[in-house]
Amino acid sequence: MLSAILRESGSTRPYADSRPLTLEQIPVPAPRAGEVLVRIERASLCHSDLSVVDGSRVRPLPMALGHEAAGTVSALGDGVDDLAVGDRVVLVFVPSCGNCRACLAGRPALCHRGAEANGSGDLLHGSAVLASGDGERINHHLGVSAFSQYAVVARESVVAIDSDVPFDIAAMFGCAALTGIGAVLNTGALAPGQSVIVFGLGAVGLMAVMAAAQMAGTTVIAIDPLPDKRALALRCGAHHAGSPDQAAELVRQHAGDGVDLAIEAVGSARVMEASLALLTRGGALVSVGLPHPEQTLTTPALQFAGMGRRLLGSYMGDSVPSRDIPAYLQLWRDGRLPVELLHTDTRPLSDLNESLDALVAGEVVRRLFVMHAE
Repeated sequence: MLSAILRESGSTRPYADSRPLTLEQIPVPAPRAGEVLVRIERASLCHSDLSVVDGSRVRPLPMALGHEAAGTVSALGDGVDDLAVGDRVVLVFVPSCGNCRACLAGRPALCHRGAEANGSGDLLHGSAVLASGDGERINHHLGVSAFSQYAVVARESVVAIDSDVPFDIAAMFGCAALTGIGAVLNTGALAPGQSVIVFGLGAVGLMAVMAAAQMAGTTVIAIDPLPDKRALALRCGAHHAGSPDQAAELVRQHAGDGVDLAIEAVGSARVMEASLALLTRGGALVSVGLPHPEQTLTTPALQFAGMGRRLLGSYMGDSVPSRDIPAYLQLWRDGRLPVELLHTDTRPLSDLNESLDALVAGEVVRRLFVMHAE
C-alpha cells in the first residue's frame, strides 16, 4: 500500500521544497485480535499533523502520519463481531480501553491506555504493525495513520456510520467535529441565550461556531486575522466577525460585560490570556488549541476565585465518539451543521507536502485526500 511517512521532523519551509513526507510502498498489515483493517477512502489534513512535521509535538519516528479519516472495513481480527466487511466507518484518534479511571468516569477522550499507545506509536492492543519492506518499524500516528491506503486500527478507534454519509463529509467528523463541537456542547456546556467568542477559525474553530450558532438565542463572535476565514465564519452561523484587535470592542458591543464562553482554537498562550479577560463573571474559557510545549500562561490569579471564571482544557472535545459522531451527523442531516462549507478541495496524496504550506498560510480549512484511483 502507499503510505506517507515522516522520517525527520523540523524540516524548513516551504515544505513543497524540503518534502518532509515521503510516499512509500509498504506491506499491508493484517489485523490482530481486537483490530480492524480499514480501506481509507478520504483523509484530511489537520494542524495536529503539522505539529508533528514541524517538531512542536514530539513523536517517535519514522511515523505514518494522518489521523482524521473515513473508510470501509476490509478485514476483521479475531473477536471483532460487531462490524462487518464493507461497513462504513469514521476513525477516531483516541482509542478508549473502557477500564482506566478516565474511561470509567465517562471520559474516554482522556483514556490513559489510549494516550500511552498514541505516545509510543503503538496500537491499543499491541505494538506497531506497520513496517517498511525491509522490516523497519514504522510508528502509528494517534492509532490511525490515515495518510495510507489502508490502516490497521483498534476496534475502539472506529465508529460505524450509515452508508448514506459521503466520505467527504464523514472524514471531518473524526477530529474537527468531535473537537470543535464537543468543546462547545460537552466541555463548555453552552446554554441557549448565552454568548460565545471563538478565537481561531480553522476547521475546529469553525465547527465550534456552527455548534454555538445552532442554539437558540446565542450570540456568536468569531475572531481571526484572515478576512476569508471571518467571511466563512459568518456563513457558518457567526453573528459578528472581526480581527484580533477588534475582539474587545465586539464583545463590548454585543456581549456587554463579557462573554459566557470563549473557545481558544489557536494554540497560543497569549490568545488564552486575552480570552480570559473577555469573560463575564462565571464565564469559561475552553482551550482546544495545541500551544508549543515551551509556551507558558501568565494571568491574574484572583479572577478565578474573585470572579468565578474557569479555564477548561478540552481534548477531543471531551467526546464520547460512539455517542457523539452519530448525534453530530444527525445535526448535519437536519441542516444545522453545514460542515460541507469547510471542505476546501480534494487532492491526491502526492500533494501532501504542498498542502502543509497551504495549511500554514491559512489557505485551506479542510483539504481532503483521495487514497485510491476512482
